[in-house]
Amino acid sequence: RVIGQALGKELGQSVIVDNRAGAGGNIGAQFASKAPADGYTLFMGTVGTHAINQSLYKKLPFDPIKDFAPLTRVAMVPNLLVANPAKPYKNVKELIAYAKANPGKVNYGSYGTGSSGHVNGELLKANAKVDIVHVPYKGSTDAVRDLLGGQIQLVFDGPSTAIANAKGGLVKILGVADKERLPAIPDVPTLTEAGVPGIDLPGLEQFFVPVGTPKEIVAKLNAEIMKAVRSPEVTDVYVRGGSTVVASTPEEHARMMRDDYEQWGAVIKRLGIRAD
Repeated sequence: RVIGQALGKELGQSVIVDNRAGAGGNIGAQFASKAPADGYTLFMGTVGTHAINQSLYKKLPFDPIKDFAPLTRVAMVPNLLVANPAKPYKNVKELIAYAKANPGKVNYGSYGTGSSGHVNGELLKANAKVDIVHVPYKGSTDAVRDLLGGQIQLVFDGPSTAIANAKGGLVKILGVADKERLPAIPDVPTLTEAGVPGIDLPGLEQFFVPVGTPKEIVAKLNAEIMKAVRSPEVTDVYVRGGSTVVASTPEEHARMMRDDYEQWGAVIKRLGIRAD
């Protein structure tokens, strides 16, 4: 919505946000893939819609490669391992020790089966060799609510919500699922630094248009979105929320999207995660 406001100023038009959540982003992606290729429908995709779901589901109602034309990446959005502060572990080392001493008694919530939080949770389980239980939710609100209420012990949460709750003393951030620490929380180690390597694939926000959109329109939208994303008001929102702005050309976006497809697909297959 923040980008929409800035983009509307650049284009001199109203930008309407149509939130079509569900099925790991598949509902919104299917709708956008069938929209007219005229530049008036943009789709903000994630690693779910364009890197995870094709390995997670037997059949998708859209093809993430063939049905969409890349516009630009917007931001890298790492997951943060967040714990209820009332639990008897204050860092990753203590969490692993507790989980090994209490197999099957530690659970973690995610925003749904196959979400980046679920994949990161299974990576934690596999790489740390601990028995923790996945509890899928329909969205972030329910998962975080139950974390705060003590019904679950852990969540791989998005940075904006996690950082805000940590500042209020409602949660404890144990680690960052990325290759580097976040400037917004420099004292929190990456999970690799904390002793559990290999959990460093961040989430993404990225724009697409339906395939067949004229190249001149793709170029125009890319230029205007990059201006909007790099504006101080938008950049500040992302940085304060723990994300990194990564605006790119359509060609760069296409190359990185293929890399994401391969990296996340390999992890999904290795862990044996399925949504159907």
